Amino acid sequence: MPPKNQTHRIDELLGSVTEELLLGNPQQFEDNTLRVERLLLEMVRPDPVQPRRVLPEHLHFAFHGNRLTPTQALKELVQLVQVAARQRGRPFNNVLELLPNPDDESDEEQIVHLSPEEQLLHDLVNLAITIRDDGQVNPLTVVDVSQGVTQQFRIETGERRYWATWLLRDFVPGYTRDGMIPCLIIPAERSSVFRQAKENTARSGLSAIALARQAALLLLTVHGYQIPDTAVSNDFYRQALNLDLRGKREYTEAVLSAMGGIKKGHFSAIKALLRLSDEASELADRHNIEEFKLRYVVPLPEEYHAEIVRQIIDFNLTSKQVKELCEGSDLETDDDAKGDPLPAAALKMAKVTKTINALSAQDIARALIQQEGDASIAYARLQALQKLLSEAQRYLSAD
Repeated sequence: MPPKNQTHRIDELLGSVTEELLLGNPQQFEDNTLRVERLLLEMVRPDPVQPRRVLPEHLHFAFHGNRLTPTQALKELVQLVQVAARQRGRPFNNVLELLPNPDDESDEEQIVHLSPEEQLLHDLVNLAITIRDDGQVNPLTVVDVSQGVTQQFRIETGERRYWATWLLRDFVPGYTRDGMIPCLIIPAERSSVFRQAKENTARSGLSAIALARQAALLLLTVHGYQIPDTAVSNDFYRQALNLDLRGKREYTEAVLSAMGGIKKGHFSAIKALLRLSDEASELADRHNIEEFKLRYVVPLPEEYHAEIVRQIIDFNLTSKQVKELCEGSDLETDDDAKGDPLPAAALKMAKVTKTINALSAQDIARALIQQEGDASIAYARLQALQKLLSEAQRYLSAD
């Protein structure tokens, strides 16, 4: 249970989110005590609990665990992309080679097939060059978390600009700036998860999984939970599955507004994505799988989540196809129901095994395509069947 003395802090935090802040630009303030300063990049750090992940998952945790410096994290990202690009016949040695060539008509076709990591690096390079050519138009919003004589600032909004600036400084030849970055500095007592959420939802590219983490942070905050200052696992966000807005009606409007003005039903559907397994969540986050596809995966047993998400990615399944795959897959099993009457479908499957020698692989494939009307769905059905049969084999071996 969160401590009761958190209530006053929550009220102050929520009060700092004015109507103008919720409806307008989160970085516009009338308070003259707030200031924009140019800070050394080394004095600024991303928020480890920020719902929007810029770096891939493994780099995110390595960086926030102080196992990688910013330069090392970007170097690993560049190397990761170089491997992927080389496998696709697009090798590069310098990040500037990733910029589109206006004279090459094939560039647009190549971008369509970028992996998530390739797309991330492309976007950061483009942003870095924009900052180099046009300057940093929008300052980062940072919270002053300095302790004693050690100055430290945590990013509230603008992490992509932070990484783009590091990329510009260490990976773009010929860049000779002073290593400073403009920041709007917020006192620690005025930091706001609501302002951060509003900024996140106002910008494009926030995945459904990131939205679920955002919903969790807002719920945990209004219920008085302590938000850590270190990287957290998905279990931290999953605490919000036991929380809702019914007991916190005074915060409902602000929470829904910070989530982009969504309805309560949509908020609940987004929060439900926290039930996905860790592997499924990472895949869905990397590939930006929409909530209206993932909602059909959530009710399935956790061990099937990642497999279904992979099939969504590999075959670019529509929401209708995902629904058919999940609701008609017969994936759910009940080990405690061994004495119950066998389902009719299981008996039919058992009878099919008696005629297996009379069937050809081509006949089965054609029949599946005829039944489903789509080769991708037919393949996904076979994948699910293979998994089910493998478990049946393990079951028989155990007996």
